[in-house]
Amino acid sequence: MAIRNPIEWIFTAPSGPVGQIGTATPGEYWQERARDGDPQVQRVGWSDIRIALGRGLEDFKANRTDVVMLAIIYPIAVLLGVAAMARHAVIPMVFPVVSGFTLIGPLATIWLAELSRRREAVGSASLADAAGVFRSPQIGAILALGACEILLYFAWIGTAAAIFRATIGPAMPPTMGGFVSAVFETPAGWTLIVAGVGTGFVFALIGLVVGCVSMPLLLDRHVSVGTAVAISVRAFRTNPGTILAWGFVVVTSVVLGAIPLLFGLVVVVPILGHATWHLYRRIVAN
Repeated sequence: MAIRNPIEWIFTAPSGPVGQIGTATPGEYWQERARDGDPQVQRVGWSDIRIALGRGLEDFKANRTDVVMLAIIYPIAVLLGVAAMARHAVIPMVFPVVSGFTLIGPLATIWLAELSRRREAVGSASLADAAGVFRSPQIGAILALGACEILLYFAWIGTAAAIFRATIGPAMPPTMGGFVSAVFETPAGWTLIVAGVGTGFVFALIGLVVGCVSMPLLLDRHVSVGTAVAISVRAFRTNPGTILAWGFVVVTSVVLGAIPLLFGLVVVVPILGHATWHLYRRIVAN
């Protein structure tokens, strides 16, 4: 018996009963025959993004997922605030930590996509239905892809920290004013900005290409992680401008939502999570 490496197994693990760890059968979960075969990618435009955002807003109003997000965001905001006050060294990492959320967004918001999927399928959904994702026949594949997203996120955090040390230095300026001056009023600070933004764009592009449709595709169909990622790459190659525009909408919304002590994310994240499902449904032919 050949021993396969973990990465190969993640991307080629069977999507049928052999690789299934969810408790629901395909018939129970999808309430219809599972859509097998190679998904077809369609061309989409800016109008499709607007429609997806509109439908995401409708799902948000129907489910009021902001209540759940508040329970998640509030402790995170408090912890970041306390850490920043206790240790100035944490301050330079606040922006990379928050902006990097977009890299794990597809995993973190999969329960929102599940609500949208169910509401689309049966006409209604409750917050309790979000837990249905853990019964999915595809939950193993979803968690495997999510693990890859988490690794990408921590790679970004490590890279951002290395860029800060290489430009500003290993020691944090003693005051907040000194930190702001070091970033915006010195050549090293502008090197940090250019290198950080450029590197962040590369990480964001990787996350966008790999994840633009792969996570909702795993929620919707019996496919392997490798197939889902391949379809996501194909979707980007077919619609590069539209998907880059979607990525810009996501990053801009998350950054703006994070400005008021992260509390804007209570509304921004649910709408984007729901909209991701609807954009996927417009990209991948049924």
